Amino acid sequence: MNIEMIRAAAERLEGHARRTPLLSSPFLDEIAGRRVWVKPECLQHTGSFKFRGAWSAVSALTEEARARGVIAYSSGNHAQGVALAAASHGASAVIVMPRDAPQVKIENTRALGAEVVLYDRAAAEDRDAIGREIADARGLTLIKPFDEPQVIAGQGTTGLEIAAQAAEVGVSKADVIVCCGGGGFSSGIALALEADAPGLRMRPAEPEGFDDVARSLRSGKIERNTRVSGSLCDAIISPQPGDITFPILKRLAGPGLVVTETEALRAVAQAFNRLKVVAEPGGAVALAAALYHGDQIEGEDVIVTISGGNVDADVFQQALSLGDEAVPQGDAA
Repeated sequence: MNIEMIRAAAERLEGHARRTPLLSSPFLDEIAGRRVWVKPECLQHTGSFKFRGAWSAVSALTEEARARGVIAYSSGNHAQGVALAAASHGASAVIVMPRDAPQVKIENTRALGAEVVLYDRAAAEDRDAIGREIADARGLTLIKPFDEPQVIAGQGTTGLEIAAQAAEVGVSKADVIVCCGGGGFSSGIALALEADAPGLRMRPAEPEGFDDVARSLRSGKIERNTRVSGSLCDAIISPQPGDITFPILKRLAGPGLVVTETEALRAVAQAFNRLKVVAEPGGAVALAAALYHGDQIEGEDVIVTISGGNVDADVFQQALSLGDEAVPQGDAA
């Protein structure tokens, strides 16, 4: 992985991915005790940053490989990104998804033209093995969700945009908190910031109980989660950091931040109430870290990603019901 791959991915994404804005709200600033700048990748095609990596990977394939088709495994956001990228390139796509993924993600993936194969992650079925078996049988190219160079390169284009947008608003030193699963998004952003904005430090954010990256950064070696399901933050639940992503994170990332599920839901409510954007719980953990763990952050500014907005209606309603609890006294609408 290197910055040249990220810049090349940015060229291939030109005219296809959205350049999402950098948003702010005085209400969020008041809660956090500093200026909060939000990069809403929930506004990206398919509702998450995953479209960037999917397009980068599919567009980098040879015509022969695209003609055979692609396969991916995902709880939903990578699934939709690959499905759309493949369809846009005239390629077929098979997506291996957990049965307990949000229904909206399963339905959207099918609607985008992909064949969906469901598996039971609660029963410890191995999605990697399932994906490899189907790929070998059909001659498909496997596009991994995070531990894949071209996917990381695509996700890193978010970091190029953050560097440029931070400069536009006069921010040259700050923590950039990134929602983190296996580390593709966070490692790509870290590489981009190292090149274009060295004063900005990437820090991963994860849900409590699934904080393998934070623990791995503390121990200096890859740590594995004891559970692989059972969180509303399903979008960023991975067994462990990737073999490619972790060395990048170990070299460039600041300490990880860990939030509770309730804090993530409250951040979903704040994103809607204050920014008028829809976030899913996993996509809101970075915002939750900035709002509710400010004692672990330094400086006058903090930049956060909202990584996705593909949330089921009942979960979104649950989050909004916590809205009043999330607003400090005096911060009334």
